[in-house]
Amino acid sequence: MEQDTKSRIETLINSNPILVFMKGTKLMPQCGFSNNVVQILNSLGMSFETFDVLSDMEIRQGIKEFSNWPTIPQVYLKGEFLGGSDILIEMYNSCELREKLEIALAS
Repeated sequence: MEQDTKSRIETLINSNPILVFMKGTKLMPQCGFSNNVVQILNSLGMSFETFDVLSDMEIRQGIKEFSNWPTIPQVYLKGEFLGGSDILIEMYNSCELREKLEIALAS
């Protein structure tokens, strides 16, 4: 990955407490997995930002390398990679997600 792409990704992640790299936007998800993440975060009443990887192929590929995670969506919480759709669904179903988000956002 080029340094410019890496810097852009780091800036995006560090500029938003919760950031979702996804296909589409939170108002118009373009895949079911991205929609799952949006619905989970909305149901928890969390404020979050999104980045549409379909609008930027360098970021789309670069985020996979950056996180060492092969799929989209990817959720970042306070600069740390939290996981993708499956992990968020698991954490939501176990009630772990709300607690983790609230603790991270309170600090």
